Amino acid sequence: MRLTSLDIFRGIAIASMILVNNPGSWDYVYPLLDHAKWNGCTPPDLVFPFFLFIIGVAMPFSFAKYISENRPTTAVYWRILRRGVVLFALGLLLALFSLSLDWLVKGVLPNFSTMRIMGVLQRISLVYVLAALAVLNLSWRWLWTLVIIVLVGYWGAMQLIPVPGYGAGNLTPEGNLGGYIDRIILGTQHLFRGGPFDPEGLFSTLPAVVTVLFGYFTGDWLRKQTVTSRTSVNIVIFGLICLVIGQLWGFVFPINKQLWTSSYVLFTAGWAMLVLAICYELIEVRGFRRWGFPLEVMGLNAIFLFVGSGFLTRILIKTYVGSGTKPTTTYTWIYEHFFRPWAGTFNGSLLFAIAMVLLWWVILYGMYNRRWFLKI
Repeated sequence: MRLTSLDIFRGIAIASMILVNNPGSWDYVYPLLDHAKWNGCTPPDLVFPFFLFIIGVAMPFSFAKYISENRPTTAVYWRILRRGVVLFALGLLLALFSLSLDWLVKGVLPNFSTMRIMGVLQRISLVYVLAALAVLNLSWRWLWTLVIIVLVGYWGAMQLIPVPGYGAGNLTPEGNLGGYIDRIILGTQHLFRGGPFDPEGLFSTLPAVVTVLFGYFTGDWLRKQTVTSRTSVNIVIFGLICLVIGQLWGFVFPINKQLWTSSYVLFTAGWAMLVLAICYELIEVRGFRRWGFPLEVMGLNAIFLFVGSGFLTRILIKTYVGSGTKPTTTYTWIYEHFFRPWAGTFNGSLLFAIAMVLLWWVILYGMYNRRWFLKI
């Protein structure tokens, strides 16, 4: 069984990622399209957890045979591990590509001693493998026990374990426990922009696994329901419960994407359930499929789009138009010559991002017509 509504939800997530990650200028971004500076949650802060939630929703459908028969084979585990390794390698490839461009364009030899190790794809690979191992080997009861232990344990660790020089309960970029652990294990030079912490760090990956598990619980429950509006309503109810609990927890453990706090896990899972409920109601229940086709095109090739857009954006940022001591990057040149002059700073920046989404949709539509789908 395949949920078209899930493909469309994935399309919403990947299209949103391209939109918020590619403004013409980061100096001119509307507040609703910019990430929260630290605590808080804006629409762009929902995109990454949506991806993880979607991975979880898909698991009961792809693992149904092995879960029902309670006999995952060695081949299944190798397939899970292989997929995780490939995703992690693709993330490292993007980092290596940036270093290679510096070498090709500027003649600067790649400095692998400062290459970032973690990243979005690296986190996706780790949470996928860990969550898959959990759902294949644990009952619902033990999975919920794991969820509670991780969320409460992460909260307790971040609040109670002291960080040298900062003490306990310090949730600043420099003083939080997750950043301290990442500096010890990965080294400051391998963190995002040289530290002091990494938003896709190792310790904060643990609660990110729970985001996937919330998706799994939703997908497993959804797989057993009849396709009716009542099912959609129940998803909405569950989503609202998560939103409320996450918001209340946020008063003592702030909602924070970069630390992937426990309150953030619940809050974003709630939003994910609401969006899924809308897609499910419109597509599966009411049969309104035509409106979602453009998003389905993007959702069916999400990994290709993520990696391809990463390569293209890096090329545009790392190459230059003109000469001199401070030449303009190709990325900025396009924005300043084709968008800002007639649309203004903020609208031009937004239209640049929309143009990137449309460009990739045309490419993916061509792939869709040829039935080219990148699967890992």
